[in-house]
Amino acid sequence: MALKRWKPTSPGLRQKVRVDRSHLAKKTKAPRTLFKTLDYKAGRNNQGKITVRHKGGRVKRKYRIIDFKRDKFDVPGKVVSIEYDPYRTAHIALVHYADGEKRFILAPSGLEVGQTIISSKKEVPIQVGNATLLRNIPSGVYVHNVELYPGRGGQLARSAGTAVQVQGQVGKYVQVKLPSGEVRLIHGDCMATIGVVGNEEHVYEKLGKAGVSRYLGIRPTVRGVAMHAQAHPHGGGEGRTGEGRPSKSPWGLRKGTRTRRNKRTDKFIIKRRYEK
Repeated sequence: MALKRWKPTSPGLRQKVRVDRSHLAKKTKAPRTLFKTLDYKAGRNNQGKITVRHKGGRVKRKYRIIDFKRDKFDVPGKVVSIEYDPYRTAHIALVHYADGEKRFILAPSGLEVGQTIISSKKEVPIQVGNATLLRNIPSGVYVHNVELYPGRGGQLARSAGTAVQVQGQVGKYVQVKLPSGEVRLIHGDCMATIGVVGNEEHVYEKLGKAGVSRYLGIRPTVRGVAMHAQAHPHGGGEGRTGEGRPSKSPWGLRKGTRTRRNKRTDKFIIKRRYEK
């Protein structure tokens, strides 16, 4: 994979940097049952009022149904294509299983078309794309699409370039290190997929122009210090002024405060991602 740049024939193209997608499938071979249309309200509720700011109209897209559970146990599958997914930063892979079923999975880095993968509750080869229980994975191995509760489906490390590192078994739990730096315990019966999520270069992409943000459904965001005093706590004053106080939302609520209240799972967190 590589980054793609354009000749600066316009101001938008001068800054534009995108991931080269020439290696992706030009046309999907997936059945229509793996696609569905999601409702999009552009941040408005059932009364038409804006409840989430900075959202607007966007390009039409189809949602791909991804197999986050990887519960097709002990049936080998062949990777038919690597495809683009408009709903996520990671690329996805279409897998044809030996019994005829077809599913989409997250495409880890190094997964190739024609490769055979398998998911099992037993030990499997430590090979990119294979999925098994956390307790079957050796220390030091990087995994993604990790479950927090057995059978719920992967919730951790699903975006481009992310991974969780297995650090060892502690009783019936497995100690892992998350991308944020947090170290925690996860039950050994939770499923995880071997490898790092692909499309690592996504972090270097630059949209190039405001119009691309509008294609994605993102409307402009106005700074609070640029508003008048009645519109925002940071607004008002003669000339340019800084905030001069802790950052606040337009409704006067302090931003950046920690909101986690789930004390029930505190015992599973060994090291937090921030210092207390």
